[in-house]
Amino acid sequence: QVQLVEFGGGSAQAGGSLRLSCTASGSTYSTNCMGWFRQAPGKEREGVADIDLAGTTTYADSVKDRFTISQGNARNTLYLQMDRLKPEDSGMYYCAARFPSVGPPLRRAAYSFWGQGTQVTVSS
Repeated sequence: QVQLVEFGGGSAQAGGSLRLSCTASGSTYSTNCMGWFRQAPGKEREGVADIDLAGTTTYADSVKDRFTISQGNARNTLYLQMDRLKPEDSGMYYCAARFPSVGPPLRRAAYSFWGQGTQVTVSS
């Protein structure tokens, strides 16, 4: 019911910034909460940021005060502004969607729909 495609991955120097975007389509995308996950080589996929239907945001402690999640008015576009990047931020970043009644945010099992991912590489 929901299709997600990520854009904006690339390389950056430590301390730099990148902006990721995700476009959503499907008849039910406007009724879903959305978030960002990332996965580094050899590590499990971890929740980075989430935004619910009321606009309430949730962040992993590791990115709090550095990353900002936001969405377009029609909820068909999701953004992740990443500032003051660190090498440990490197990984594949995924856009994901969950139903509002399913939680908690940032737990992988709560999300029903996933994009294919976009690579982020931060050099020291």
